[in-house]
Amino acid sequence: MENLQERLVQHLEKIVIERNPYYASAGHLFVREYIRSHLAKFGEVITHEFDVNGNKHQNLILEIAAKDGKQRSPIIIGAHYDSVAGCVGADDNGSGVAVLLEFAEYLFANPVKYPIRLVAFDMEEYGLLGSDAYAQKLKDEKQKLRLMISLEMLGYCDRTPNSQQYPAGLEKLYPNTGDFIGLIGNISTIPDLIHFHHYLKPSVPCEWLPAGWRGLAIPSTRLSDHAPFWDAGYNALMVTDTAFMRNPHYHQSSDRLETLDLEFLTKVCQGLIAGITNLS
Repeated sequence: MENLQERLVQHLEKIVIERNPYYASAGHLFVREYIRSHLAKFGEVITHEFDVNGNKHQNLILEIAAKDGKQRSPIIIGAHYDSVAGCVGADDNGSGVAVLLEFAEYLFANPVKYPIRLVAFDMEEYGLLGSDAYAQKLKDEKQKLRLMISLEMLGYCDRTPNSQQYPAGLEKLYPNTGDFIGLIGNISTIPDLIHFHHYLKPSVPCEWLPAGWRGLAIPSTRLSDHAPFWDAGYNALMVTDTAFMRNPHYHQSSDRLETLDLEFLTKVCQGLIAGITNLS
């Protein structure tokens, strides 16, 4: 665990800079190319280019074959690398990108039953534009997926009572202390939510929520890159520390590396690796 935490910190130290595509374009380019260079250690990095108001943006994709080489429907694991203006985005979403990069190293050395497709999405903060373009591409090509997993803010933990907020009504069903990792999926992912809960729970407290078919009844469950996959008809889930429902630094200049709970982040990474390794 100590080495894993060290590697996550090494990534965070590179990623946690201002990287808004318009207001910090040099940082945005640096982080994109840092991700590309790390993923390239483990195979060809495919660039999925998409257009926003005449500007070209890039999702970066690494494919890792199944351990037996069979062509099953892949699992997509994604995290967005852009940040809001004026924010270095340690939790949002440096934490998700750091875990994504660690997955590349681990899953390349320890392939699993399913092909894995790791995707670093751009333009999430402008309306999930990178993931929407990619999900639409897959739908148009009639590609099948085993599952899509969005890594969205994984590193903030508050063990103070009443530190956790919820959309109206859910506070009666879930704990009021923000010390857990959340799993949010559409109805068809309930078996996968139960599966990941089982493998995360030994590492870190975990709660899960089925949010209907597309999360429309609870709009705050749609605020990450899984939502376009829900809309395209795919099984998708989000792994999250619940963002602004817990983290007071959300979209603030104070969302810095020193606010993260690195042990919590490391345990989330460990639990997810166990869950992905044992997916049937």
